[in-house]
Amino acid sequence: MKSQQTFQSLIESRVTTGHFDANRAVSHEAVRQLVRLATKAPSAFNLQNWRFVAVRSSEAKELLCELAYGQAQVKEAAVTFIVCGQLDGYRDLPETLQPSVEVGAIPASLGAKWSSMVAELHQDNPQLRRDEAFRSASLAAMILMLAAQDQGLASGAMSGFDPEAVVSRFELGEQFVPVMLVTVGHPAGSRRPQKVRKPVGEILEFR
Repeated sequence: MKSQQTFQSLIESRVTTGHFDANRAVSHEAVRQLVRLATKAPSAFNLQNWRFVAVRSSEAKELLCELAYGQAQVKEAAVTFIVCGQLDGYRDLPETLQPSVEVGAIPASLGAKWSSMVAELHQDNPQLRRDEAFRSASLAAMILMLAAQDQGLASGAMSGFDPEAVVSRFELGEQFVPVMLVTVGHPAGSRRPQKVRKPVGEILEFR
């Protein structure tokens, strides 16, 4: 019960942060830990069709800030993650699933079945590939933000950027689509309380 209460408090205390203390850093190890936890998010058939670019250097921050229409939090945050979805993740699925087969999480026959099924569904369906890329990356980004909150850090999800320019200037490759930016760091000053959500009765329907 204690862990559930702690997790509930984590969710109910999380707010989007737009101003960070630019003088406080986050270690490489903390960045790795955030991404490791983010990859615990679910993905269809365990595709793990995501990629994270941790923008930390002054030069990279300046570039990303320009591509994010001058939003200062990109430079102020200790790190801004470019959270990407992988459009051709289905091609790598046999290799992606192999570690799960080796530890007995799934049988080899199921891994082969999934790989064949996903290849058939995805190879001629660019809309499905894009949809899955966005779903997986979005789920991972939310886990990343909750993990940051758990570590006493603040975060903010950003959709205001030029995705085509980000792909080009950060040399991501055409198989990756930037889904969102996630800023992470130490907040500057006091933060506003969490904004009020719609009542559950307005958004929940039982059938």
